[in-house]
Amino acid sequence: MRYNRPAMARRKAPEELSVEELRRLLVEKRRGARKDRLEHFRRTGRAVLLAPDLADANPLPSTPEIETADSAVPAPEPLPVHPKRRLLDRILLGVEVLAVLGLAAVIINGVGLLQTLNTEVVEALNPETAVPTPLVMAVVLPSGHTPPDAQGNTRPNEAEIPEHLLPMVQSLANMPVPTAAPDQAVRIQIPALNVDAPIVQGDGWEQLKKGVGQYIGSSAPGRDGNLVLSAHNDVYGELFRYLDRLVPGDQVIVYTQQRQFTYIVDRTVLVEPTAVEVMSPTASPTVTLISCYPYLINDQRIVVFARLQD
Repeated sequence: MRYNRPAMARRKAPEELSVEELRRLLVEKRRGARKDRLEHFRRTGRAVLLAPDLADANPLPSTPEIETADSAVPAPEPLPVHPKRRLLDRILLGVEVLAVLGLAAVIINGVGLLQTLNTEVVEALNPETAVPTPLVMAVVLPSGHTPPDAQGNTRPNEAEIPEHLLPMVQSLANMPVPTAAPDQAVRIQIPALNVDAPIVQGDGWEQLKKGVGQYIGSSAPGRDGNLVLSAHNDVYGELFRYLDRLVPGDQVIVYTQQRQFTYIVDRTVLVEPTAVEVMSPTASPTVTLISCYPYLINDQRIVVFARLQD
């Protein structure tokens, strides 16, 4: 008699299990592990069984609810901004910008003031040596004289001098001539006028008979200040007769015993004999040429200013 053996359930491979079967196996495995732990705790007295495992009544975990797009609560729409609120925000933004700009201006101004203060402190701690400024003691401009007569005779024109200042002018005529020095002017050349003449110290009547006179106390060639030179226009060589022909850009070359200095004509003016301010000291190297004007009349002065060539 042949017996049919009951068919044994074939064990499925993991890849043949459905998702539901895999979940059930995982739950059973976790349940068994939990029971083993609880049993171990009971044996060791660390846990007491109060109720049957509730997990048996619900072998499968409840399926969590999944929120879908249909069930999602729509996001609230943004509230409209009131125009006054928007205007207020803009005003506040403008105030903040102005405050930042003001702060930047204060910082920049503070830095500038600090630099100025530092400069003043340095200058106070290191004062420059004071250089005495020569005073213009002349009452009238040099080279004044009467027009020469038919024989060529002439004399200083005292009529140009105010009567109350005549004693002062006479006393200045006796001023001592400084001792010659290497940096004193000794010669002048004006190429545009073909002038080449010696320079003497002093611009009195006797000095101008010898050449071009340097006003005593005026600057040395090449130095900051005013080098004042004068000569006659119609007597004693007529050295400065044609000063009115000089134009800006012409050269005036002044020599010392050591070197030469070239000045460039800047401008020419006509002034009264009492305009002694043209002899005042200058901040930069300058040469001032003075002579009577016009030719054979001599009731004015022609003055030519030239600056030292860079």
